[in-house]
Amino acid sequence: MAGHSKWANIQHRKGRQDEKRGKVWTRLTREIIVSARAGGADIAMNPRLRLAIEKAKAANMPADNIKRNVDKATGNLDGVTYEEIRYEGYGIGGAAVIVDCMTDNRVRTVAEVRHAFSKYGGNLGTEGSVAFQFKHCGQLVFAPGTSEDKVMEVALEAGAEDVVTDDDGAIEVLTAPGDFEAVKNALEAAGLKAEIAEVTMRAENTIDLTGDDAARMQKLLDIIEDLDDVQEVYHNASISE
Repeated sequence: MAGHSKWANIQHRKGRQDEKRGKVWTRLTREIIVSARAGGADIAMNPRLRLAIEKAKAANMPADNIKRNVDKATGNLDGVTYEEIRYEGYGIGGAAVIVDCMTDNRVRTVAEVRHAFSKYGGNLGTEGSVAFQFKHCGQLVFAPGTSEDKVMEVALEAGAEDVVTDDDGAIEVLTAPGDFEAVKNALEAAGLKAEIAEVTMRAENTIDLTGDDAARMQKLLDIIEDLDDVQEVYHNASISE
């Protein structure tokens, strides 16, 4: 099936994340702690932890740091207890926004998220107000020019739900969350390395923003992403430079 043009937005997002590398280790640390606490320290039995450690290694986090965080989560070391909280709201032009947080202080976090939305042109909504506009799924994105036939053959054989070719030539492989790792491994074994590989909240439809609206939306997203307790921000805005 065909999809909208996403490659520019994906590259834009990656660039923004690269600029914020100082915060990446903090987010990865929290994800390792929470996933280890929820599913145990055995990565063979805990796919969420396995993916978190893989991301940590890709971000050059030292092995000692990774082990220490797993030990904190499983009681071998004293550590902070984090809880996961999701907030939903609207940005510029009615764009839907989901904010996933990990926090040791729920009162502080909701105050900061609400302030960011209200100060920069958005509105914090209630639980479920925008989540229906997203699909929880595994997503692997391949650069334009990748062989669509090869991606489709390997992905569908490995259990992917769909393969989407976007208007700009990027190829998205979509999976059920539980099938993500198997599909990713099969693609990599076939020599197909995704630019983006994650379990995410994928927008079912996008809202195109240009000019001042695009700039305001990007400002809102930047402010939210910079909050200490924020792990991930998902939205359905297509932002033109």
